[in-house]
Amino acid sequence: MANLELPTLPKFESVEAERLHYQQSLAAAFRLFARYGFDEGVAGHITVRDPEFPDCFWVNPFGMYFGHIRVSDLLLVDHKGEVIKGNRPINPAAFAIHSRIHQARPDVSAAAHAHSLYGKSWSTLGRVLDPLTQDACAFYEDHALFNDYTGVVLETGEGDRIAETLGEKKAVILRNHGLLTVGHSVDEAAWWFIAMDRCCHAQLMAEAAGKPLLIVPDTARLTRSQVGSHLIGWFSFQSLYEMIIRQEPDLLE
Repeated sequence: MANLELPTLPKFESVEAERLHYQQSLAAAFRLFARYGFDEGVAGHITVRDPEFPDCFWVNPFGMYFGHIRVSDLLLVDHKGEVIKGNRPINPAAFAIHSRIHQARPDVSAAAHAHSLYGKSWSTLGRVLDPLTQDACAFYEDHALFNDYTGVVLETGEGDRIAETLGEKKAVILRNHGLLTVGHSVDEAAWWFIAMDRCCHAQLMAEAAGKPLLIVPDTARLTRSQVGSHLIGWFSFQSLYEMIIRQEPDLLE
């Protein structure tokens, strides 16, 4: 197992090819979020930084059902919140949060936020996740708690506070709100969101049934190094991507 060789991230011959790859991954992530039930009315957004214009990012149109989004529906938004490609509006909360995350974290290519059922349920407890399972260890000492709620995030100043709380970590729990994850790729950010929501579900179930046994810190840190890397986050998404484009190929249009 120690000699297992994972696939490497794709390389691109042109910025156009790289952009298309990002757009396809982003559209696929929205379709998958719909499959997992992460859609909640007009709430939720995933963004990816443009490979040519790093102060701009691609995002979903405001009010469009995740399960209908195609590559051609995506919006390109600049650092002022202006839509420079696309003909639909952007969710103001998406700009307020994601623009500040991308500015604060130049290492981050993508960020995902949605009002998933288990994520928002867990967020009401005002706690970070415990290392209860191997999967949860991916987030051990690598996620934060934004321990405040002041209403819908419409001001970039609130986005700055969220970005500051996130720090260098891969995820943040927004109290009374939901989850936000980031990654070096759309694939990674989307996978961490899916995985984190399921970890919230698992802990809610475990605590409802009894008193869970925690994985000890040293073992949790070791496990995080095994299952919580950028490459593992990206790789974990690949089978889901292959599944969704086979079943819903129109997302590539």
